[in-house]
Amino acid sequence: MPNFIQIHPNDNVVVALRAVPKGTVYEAGNLRAAAAEDIPQGHKMAVAPVEAGENVVKYGFPIGHATGPIRPGDWVHTHNLATNLSGELEYAYQPKVAFPPAAPARTFLGFRRPDGRVGVRNEIWVLPTVGCVNDVAKALVRENQDLVTGSIDGLYAFPHPFGCSQTGADHAQTRKLLAALARHPNAGAVLVLGLGCENLTHEQFVAELGDFDPERVKFLTCQEVEDEMAAGRTLLEACAAYAGRFRREEIPASELVVGMKCGGSDGLSGITANPVVGRFSDLLVAQGGSTVLTEVPEMFGAEGFLMDRCVNEEVFHRAVEMINGFKAYFIRHGEAVYDNPSPGNREGGITTLEDKSCGCVQKGGSAPIMDVIGYGEAVTAKGLNMLYGPGNDLVSATALTAAGAHLILFTTGRGTPFGAPAPTMKLATNTPLATRKASWIDFNAGVVADGERTLDQAAGDLMDLVLETASGKRTRAEERGFREISIFKDGVVL
Repeated sequence: MPNFIQIHPNDNVVVALRAVPKGTVYEAGNLRAAAAEDIPQGHKMAVAPVEAGENVVKYGFPIGHATGPIRPGDWVHTHNLATNLSGELEYAYQPKVAFPPAAPARTFLGFRRPDGRVGVRNEIWVLPTVGCVNDVAKALVRENQDLVTGSIDGLYAFPHPFGCSQTGADHAQTRKLLAALARHPNAGAVLVLGLGCENLTHEQFVAELGDFDPERVKFLTCQEVEDEMAAGRTLLEACAAYAGRFRREEIPASELVVGMKCGGSDGLSGITANPVVGRFSDLLVAQGGSTVLTEVPEMFGAEGFLMDRCVNEEVFHRAVEMINGFKAYFIRHGEAVYDNPSPGNREGGITTLEDKSCGCVQKGGSAPIMDVIGYGEAVTAKGLNMLYGPGNDLVSATALTAAGAHLILFTTGRGTPFGAPAPTMKLATNTPLATRKASWIDFNAGVVADGERTLDQAAGDLMDLVLETASGKRTRAEERGFREISIFKDGVVL
């Protein structure tokens, strides 16, 4: 097995596929370098001289500049590499759009809803409109598990701290996000739980929700009943009677919507798990399905991989607005747009935001970008979509669910146990993580670094697992009951 990989022929660094000791040699073509010191797994080693101020190139793209002379064999990291990023940029549309060829149709077993949409789970969700009733929601779920019978997959609550003492855009975002979750097709029925005196009133929520089936969505305002637990039980019984009517049936894979996210990334993320997900995305798009890429701050510095793939100039301009709008959000709060990667990312071998972003966007594969959607908005376009949202794992995974993702592919080099409301599959970038945290990890993309599977083979394996999961196989997070939401917040709390 090789010790290093050069991702692109123009790169002046290689990445250690495993921890390598001092003196380990990389040799390919005209390049030869011996490690000047121990190189940790996922970290970079120079294979060509780079003078101070010159760019370090990885993925065929500058990921920053050398802060001092770098010689072949040198470890390249935070001590000798710095970002090139600053603020907003101007972009020109130079389209490079190539659609993947259509693929033979595949299917999964899902739940067809009366409005024609499809779910991959048939659950009952309790959604608090305000944090004050979080414990009531949790108690209702805890005390009514006997309703989970037949085709009902589970009964879950999604507490959060908002819904009151918010103003303006924050109040609107909370309302929009919760209504989007209430519409999610993985929920066979929903109980919307309010207090009665919160900013997010019943009338506001109903207006935001729009047309809804009163058999599917029930409402309880706790201040208006004598015993909220008894009243909640009655409404949940009605929810269970409605949701229990649905049965799994064969559904074309073209109706799947899959969210794509990474977190706890390492130096192998952009080499194994993320490109495997990218090739999976192309496979699903070839089926006529939809994928969703978010984490806008982790596109900074890698926009070149994405912008020219916008299907037309209108989508391109919306992508520019999304990227520069998020940069403006950082600047408005006095934050540098390049205040990333995290300490854990750096320990795993990621040095600059460009380094992280170039690996992150590998999840988008090569298909055209068909649409750019806002926070709390639903996916309507077939193919690859971009979604406005931050890098924060819980916030962005919640946003992917609200956008209509039936399930989420979450790549990680260091591991994380959380789950979103949509089934959240964890993909390890390396085999040691997959082995050590088997209770967290659903798929080991480390087999690519181990030389056991190619990227295309691993993507095919992942497609099989996604269809199996969509048909009812539980993720590791689901097995442990790990599900939560987090809502994007920007403004003041009253």
